[in-house]
Amino acid sequence: MRPTGPTVTIRKGEAWGAVGPLPDGAVIVRSDGELHRLVHESRSAGRSLPPLALLGGALMRAVGGTGDERRLAGEVAVLPVDLVRVEFDATTTWSAAHVIARRGWWRGSILAAMNAEFLGAWDVTPRGHPNDGRVDLLEVSAAMSVRDRLRARGRLAAGTHLPHPAISVRQTPSVERTFERPIRVWVDGVPMGSARSLRLTVEPDALVVCV
Repeated sequence: MRPTGPTVTIRKGEAWGAVGPLPDGAVIVRSDGELHRLVHESRSAGRSLPPLALLGGALMRAVGGTGDERRLAGEVAVLPVDLVRVEFDATTTWSAAHVIARRGWWRGSILAAMNAEFLGAWDVTPRGHPNDGRVDLLEVSAAMSVRDRLRARGRLAAGTHLPHPAISVRQTPSVERTFERPIRVWVDGVPMGSARSLRLTVEPDALVVCV
């Protein structure tokens, strides 16, 4: 990876980010939950986000990080990534990795909005990229059988659960959903309670991460 000029949302055939020393003021983050709290607190207070050195979590994995802290003493990849503004009922927060809305894994519909393609050990949206200006929206139909869900779960680690007629995937800069009954929401693995409505909006190039 060669150093580039000003960071912009990734475009096909173009270099992404730059290589160099860890930027001044960079903050080390070791998990998606820690990343979420830092982003939420900064955005809610109207503060600029510092560069974040990722040592754990789904976003780290999605941008090619290893979690080796020794790398931070040398040259690192300095990468722009998107954030997702999350509005549900009367609450606003931000996601760097993923938003999950579900009542259960085995019954009912599931919505997974992925900025990073991974959820734990699962490769949920293998074609996803955290700096393409879009969120990868995976939705599981409520009609999907328990047997098919078990099969899909067994294939998630390898990202081979797609395609499936009961699972839809699309890329979009924004999405809005209203639910008949309250549904539980997790943002970057942090439980947010239940919501009747959900609106997601991608904010391109909103964060700089280092790995």
